[in-house]
Amino acid sequence: MQFKYQPYQYRFKQPLHTSHGVWEIRHGIIITLMDQTGKIAEGEIAPLPWFGSETVAQALEFCQQLGEIVNIDIIKTIPPEFPACRFAFESALLDLTATVTQVKTNNLNNLKYSALLPAGEKALTACGLISKTQNINTFKWKIGVYSLDTEIEILKRLIDSLPSNSQLRLDANGGLNISQAQQLLAVTDKLTGIEFIEQPLPPEHLGLIKQLTQEYSTPIALDESVANYQQLQTIYDQGWSGIFVIKAAIMGFPSQLKEFCQSRELDCVFSSVFETNIGRNAVLKLARELNHPRAVGFGLL
Repeated sequence: MQFKYQPYQYRFKQPLHTSHGVWEIRHGIIITLMDQTGKIAEGEIAPLPWFGSETVAQALEFCQQLGEIVNIDIIKTIPPEFPACRFAFESALLDLTATVTQVKTNNLNNLKYSALLPAGEKALTACGLISKTQNINTFKWKIGVYSLDTEIEILKRLIDSLPSNSQLRLDANGGLNISQAQQLLAVTDKLTGIEFIEQPLPPEHLGLIKQLTQEYSTPIALDESVANYQQLQTIYDQGWSGIFVIKAAIMGFPSQLKEFCQSRELDCVFSSVFETNIGRNAVLKLARELNHPRAVGFGLL
């Protein structure tokens, strides 16, 4: 197969504020494979190094050393320390070898989506705007950006402003300590419409997170704790039976991830790493094949 690659960068319409800091520009690489018949398929390398993937510079160096011709064996032996590359190359390969029937049945329109709300009070107006213009009733709100007392006050107002039958996901990005997590959970246990709290504590505090699931009724999801395929396996083997937030674009080979999720019937939420439509569609196809009822985290502002 002929192989080409093209780095890209785009600036977010609004900078993304999380407990990791402010993210303004997404860098990545679009790859193209062409078989002997002239059929073309694209994949996207969209690293997230603070989640443990390779960097864009490392991915670019990897692409440079491949040359202009690749084959299936080369793709299947991409090292595990390049999970975003693994995802991009196999996604493109799967598209290249897909039958007409497979393409037709991979309808993404029947997936449910969640919408990402801006941090702080801006979420209040954004929520109303989204509910009026989009058919979305699941929302995700980044917390751990302002003081917890401030965010709890906004949260109560946000819950009251949500459309009926809506659900709210709170994403702390591991930015809370144990006392803050307990304070927040004590509040959310009394609120309706909270789907789950995502990664309240840093990954190294899995024991404390498990303890929180025993003490409070609000469901908890893991995100940073399962940032790569090996961590997903390890956390599952350690007995986590809650929700897994999966950023498939940095998880390695999609076929391997699909088999793991299916065989263990994981409670999954597929989430974006702010990739372009090329990577987004590859992840959504995977989510569609797994046919999980939770809304996917791709309704972005």
